[in-house]
Formats: sequence, structure tokens, C-alpha cells
Amino acid sequence: MNQKDVFELLKTGENIILTGPAGSGKTYLLNNYIDYLKRHEIDVAVTASTGIAATHLNGRTIHSWCGMNIEEKMSQKQIDNLKENENVFFRINAAKALVIDEISMLNANRLDLINNICQALRQNLRPFGGLQVILCGDFFQLPPVVTRENEDGRFVVESEIWRKMNLKVCYLDEQHRQEDERFLRILNSIRNNAVSSQVLEVLKERLNQPINSTIKPTKLYTHKYNVEAENYFELNKLQGETRGYKMFEQGVPHLVKSLKEHYCLAPEMLKLKINAVVMFVKNNFNKGYVNGTLGKVVSFDNDSGYPIVETFSGQWIVALPEIWAIEEGRQVIASVSQVPLKLAWAITVHKSQGMSLDCAEIDLSKAFEFGMGYVALSRVRKLNGIKLLGINDKALRVNEQAIGLDRELINESARDLKDYKSLSPRLIRKRQKEFLKNNKKEKKTDYIFDIPF
Repeated sequence: MNQKDVFELLKTGENIILTGPAGSGKTYLLNNYIDYLKRHEIDVAVTASTGIAATHLNGRTIHSWCGMNIEEKMSQKQIDNLKENENVFFRINAAKALVIDEISMLNANRLDLINNICQALRQNLRPFGGLQVILCGDFFQLPPVVTRENEDGRFVVESEIWRKMNLKVCYLDEQHRQEDERFLRILNSIRNNAVSSQVLEVLKERLNQPINSTIKPTKLYTHKYNVEAENYFELNKLQGETRGYKMFEQGVPHLVKSLKEHYCLAPEMLKLKINAVVMFVKNNFNKGYVNGTLGKVVSFDNDSGYPIVETFSGQWIVALPEIWAIEEGRQVIASVSQVPLKLAWAITVHKSQGMSLDCAEIDLSKAFEFGMGYVALSRVRKLNGIKLLGINDKALRVNEQAIGLDRELINESARDLKDYKSLSPRLIRKRQKEFLKNNKKEKKTDYIFDIPF
């Protein structure tokens, strides 16, 4: 499907699974639909399975939104107790649509639990209590995180609620990140677990090969300790004064804490020097950067004191503070403000998910998870923007279940597109108008809280 068809289908209020390869524009489309709902005064709950993914949409984790926190199973009594939590109760009842991004990392038990909570608190036995549900993600990317014994590692498609949702499958088949055909063929071969010796040889051509860039490329590591050591070492090598920028915060204390620890990639105290390699960690298309744009600090603005960054493409940008916020309805209940930069000599593969990088040095010699190599490589726009530092046997493998699932989703998407195309434009517009009319926020459902600032 293309983005225009998916956008029109979303506007009818159908439950949607939005999927497709890395770089196909899933987050861009989600942001457009979220803006559409807000313009029409429809409350939308914007969530993701991880805090970093949630920042791409100005949302919060699904765990926090529905009150389940780290649990994947709750008794009926525990669910009923959530009714006493005014914040959880009101936000679930105020919402008309629920977005969950990076769905590949959410397990089956938790999707069922979210459904049970929504049904109980909304007193509605329809899936998710009658909310329009938009699930988004690529099952070839990182799978459900299993950190505790007996934790569920199944994809959400194995949940009890999956088939009851009557999901329309929207498989985006356009590419907006990579234009290098040879590189796209490599990525597609990884998605199909069909990495031949020829494909491997092409990749190995990038082993320890220099990248033609005035900026030192970001290194992607599979482990956090490599990242921290690399950034600390490189910053201390630079001569000159250190400028510090402290994060400003306001709102509900525990949500501010969550923003700082899990949502915002910019550090609480950002320390920079001239020639520091940095990465923008926020999307701002008007100013010419996105989450993942690389650059180096070339100066500090005389008037504001904020860093001036020269990007990989040669553009000079004054990096002014941006805001990361958690919204409830249309009300901001917690926010942090910081210069949208972080040191970018190195970053973890997990943290890179959702980014578009101009160039990167990638070390996959310690890859330990299916899909890790695909996530890392697919962040980069062109093959010659990659310097491969190492690779192991697991790095280029993807989950076997994801292959079969992907083929099913492609077939179901073609069927759902055919059904959509069979509808008259008049009927589509009618359904879209009915969805807006039935879900527009009424005055009597406005909830106002005293928020401590």
C-alpha cells in the first residue's frame, strides 16, 4: 500500500496494523494521522513499547499509559483496582484512538492485558473497549524483550485478542530512506534469511573501508558499555573549553523522571566542545534535521550561546532547545527541554531504532539477537555510508517466524487494499465523517487536573 491509501483508510476508524520494511515511512504516517485527529479534537493515546520509540511521536510507553507497568499478567482484582487510579481511569476513558508503535517488541501476554484493562475501565466488551487501535512496527526488527524468567517471548500475533480485532493490514511498500538499489537488495535478502555468499562478499567489501565524510561517522555497538567508553574517550581528546547545557523540567515528578530516563535521548547535562561529533535526537523538518542527523560542533552562537552544528550535508544549524512532552488528551502533564543533541561517536543498535543515519561504523561482532544486524544496517541511507568493523554468524539472521508472518501480512494487505479500492469515494468519505462525528470530544468529558509545577 502507499501512504495516501493508508491515511484515507485510517480516517475511517478501522483498526489497523501498519507494517513494512525499515525506511518505508511508518512513523511519518503515524505522526500525520495523530495530527489529523488532534486537529479534529479527537483524543488519541500515543504510545510505544519503548520510551525511545515513544519520543518519535511525543507519546509515552504503553505500560505507563494503561497502568500495567512491567506486568504482563494481572488478576481481575488488580485490574479493578486501576479504576481507583484517577489518572489511568480518565485517560483510558477519554481516548478515542490508541496508537502503539514498535509493536514487534511487545509480547502477546501484554497485548491481551492492555485489552483486558481497556475493556474493564471503559466497561465495554468490544476489543480494547471500543477504541480505534493502530499497531505499528516491523516484525523483522527487534523482538519482545525477555528480561525475566518465564517472561513471554511470543509476538503479539499469538495473543488471544489478535484475530478478534478485525485488523486491516497496511503493508507500506515504498522506500523513503534508501535509494541505493544494491543496498536495498542486501537488506531484502536479510529479511528473507537468504544471505548468499555473494551478498556476504558485498557486505565484506565495507569491512574497515573509509567513509567519504568530513564528519566522523557514528559507531553502532551492540553493547552499552562500548558506547559510553567511546564517547567519553573521544570528548576528552578534544582541546578547548567545555560548554554545558542543563535540562529544564516541569510537570508531574514521576513522569518527568520517566521522560529523562526512558524517553529523551538528550542527556540531562549535555557537555560539548568545538569539533564534538553530535547527533540530533529530535525531528524538526522545518529546521532541517531529523532524529539521527549527524554533525559536528563548529562554533557557539554569540547571542544565544547555543551550539552551531555543521551537518553531514554541509548545512549549518543553531541547535536551540526542543521539548519532549507527555500529553493527556491535549494537555501537557510533563515536559523536559534540552538542546536536541547527544555525543555521537557511538550509540547502541537498540537506541538507533527509528533513526536515519547518513553514515555509520557498525560493529556486529558481538550481535546476540535476531534482527540486530538488520536494524543496524538499515539505519544508513547508502551502502558506501557504512564502515563495517566486524560481523558474526548471528548478525545477519532474522527470526524464522517473522519471515512467514511477513508473507502473511503482505498477502493480507493486498486483500485489504482490494477491498478498500472496491469502495466508492462517496462511501469512504461518509465513513470518515461518521468517525469524526461519533468521536469528537464533548465538553462534558473534559477532565481537568491540578498538575504540580
